[in-house]
Amino acid sequence: MSLPPDTPQGVADALGYLQHYLQKLTERQHVSENNINTTLAALATQLQQLTQLVANPTLLVVPNTPPPPVLSPPTSLSPAPTVRHVRPKLSSPPDFSGERHNGHAFLNSCSLYICLALEQFCDEQEKILWALTFFKSGHAAKWSKNVFRQEIDTGVFPMQTWGDFEQQFQVYFFPVNVEADAINTLEGTSYHQGGWTVDDYLDSFRTLVSDAGYTDPWTLVVKFRQGLKLGI
Repeated sequence: MSLPPDTPQGVADALGYLQHYLQKLTERQHVSENNINTTLAALATQLQQLTQLVANPTLLVVPNTPPPPVLSPPTSLSPAPTVRHVRPKLSSPPDFSGERHNGHAFLNSCSLYICLALEQFCDEQEKILWALTFFKSGHAAKWSKNVFRQEIDTGVFPMQTWGDFEQQFQVYFFPVNVEADAINTLEGTSYHQGGWTVDDYLDSFRTLVSDAGYTDPWTLVVKFRQGLKLGI
């Protein structure tokens, strides 16, 4: 569109901008119409295909899907090697003849064996009968014979538990008055080192002091020195 020659420059510029803007809008409209037409054509094609599938479902092609892989069962782990506990070889208690001064050692030996080999005993009575197998001579053999005689007379074994056996054993085979005997030995005049070594004398002295219940340091020193050889 031509403008009169006397048109102001500002108006001419504004009219030029408007013409350019209208041209761009027209171009965008054509592009939008083309996009819409393309989209409508695609939708029409898809609708036609769906209509054909509804009328004839056999046209539907199912892709060949490979079967899922067969999982093999997990390999069982081999069991961890078991650590075999090797039990130390146990020594049986010594034979017991009934001397009271050996009573403590024999009973301790029996109790230790039972503690370490508890699975070898079915019940309490079996522990007692096992211990009685070592009563082979002297006062101990006589006491064991009397125990079985009581069972024959009454029909009941006189000791039902290992604790019963320990109580009876202490009565018959432990020193009667350990404390009094130890005090009499330490307070007497016949307790000396004699032919013992210093170590043997010291061991004996410690046992007597423990049995007597002495704890005063000065008393212990005096008693120990009294029994030593004069030259030491």
